[in-house]
Amino acid sequence: MKNIELLSPVGDFECLQSAVQNGANSVYFGGNLFNARSSASNFDYDELEKAINYCALRNVKTHLTLNTLIKDNEFKEAISLAKQAYEFGIDAIIVQDLGIAKYLIEHFPDLPIHASTQMTIHNLEGVKKLEELGFKRAVLSRELSISEIEYICSNSNIEIETFIHGALCISYSGQCLFSSMVGGRSGNRGKCAQPCRLPYSLIEKRINNSEKVLDNGHILSPKDLCSLEYLPQLIKSGVKCFKIEGRMKTPEYVAIVTKIYRKYIDMILDNKKYVIDESDIKMLMQVFNRGGFSSGHLSTHPNKELIFKEKPNNMGIYLGNVTHYNANKGHVQVILNEDISIGDIITFKREQTKYHISELMKGKTNLASASPRL
Repeated sequence: MKNIELLSPVGDFECLQSAVQNGANSVYFGGNLFNARSSASNFDYDELEKAINYCALRNVKTHLTLNTLIKDNEFKEAISLAKQAYEFGIDAIIVQDLGIAKYLIEHFPDLPIHASTQMTIHNLEGVKKLEELGFKRAVLSRELSISEIEYICSNSNIEIETFIHGALCISYSGQCLFSSMVGGRSGNRGKCAQPCRLPYSLIEKRINNSEKVLDNGHILSPKDLCSLEYLPQLIKSGVKCFKIEGRMKTPEYVAIVTKIYRKYIDMILDNKKYVIDESDIKMLMQVFNRGGFSSGHLSTHPNKELIFKEKPNNMGIYLGNVTHYNANKGHVQVILNEDISIGDIITFKREQTKYHISELMKGKTNLASASPRL
């Protein structure tokens, strides 16, 4: 049986518990500095030690994200953070900056150093160079197909890690300067403002200086990746570790995504018939999706469903159709497609506002929940 590692994202201690209790083999999180998700809660020194100890007691490995480019005057502080994590018992450090990586490999030879996806490792030559430098693992760029991933795994000796679920960037991993250029907030410094999620117009300028709008909307905003369909091939390709994106997500997201991928990885490793349950897809959709999912770049064929231009944030699942609205009472009459309950959060198409359901009625009867079957 292959040893496949499931690596879950952790933005705070509650997310850490969600990951561990739902089947993660390892987790990754950042300190308060030098990580690519500076807007996450992250962990100070005391919390870092607590998180590492919590995981060690439960046989779950911990990876510290030190995955930003480091300025010269920050070098000592970054090394100090790495040293502290090492003394606490961290299992690996994920690095983008080659200078930091070289120092850690030389001075902490028993500490595994992983090459972040921010290093844009997208071919065999890049992986072979990492081997030469002493890296333990390469986190491949998310722009690779399964055939390219398999080729790299078959011809290299270090561990290979790939993303299997979550947000995708419109640019190459680690090479986007969009946020830095328009707002002075660099993604390579952990401060991406996500300008790719904003609405734009694609305009054709003509010889006579006239313009024609070819497209508009959130035309640079990719759907999230869901790789359940490709999981057997990814395991067969030789990937060591499967990574879930989402250090900015909720504990519920971490729990559900981890649990579902744990189920299907185990199904493959136990040689059971691989059948994807549509209810699991619905759960993944409900916890977070941007206009559905896509296969990202895993297929060898061009992905014509990569972008969802109508909305850049969570769509949830389709609940039903509005048949009547009473503006005076604020009542909305709907024909349901899914179950709903008091306390659920809903939105309406072409609206950004979120609403909490405070009352449900059928006729004159109050309900705690409602179903299409009622």
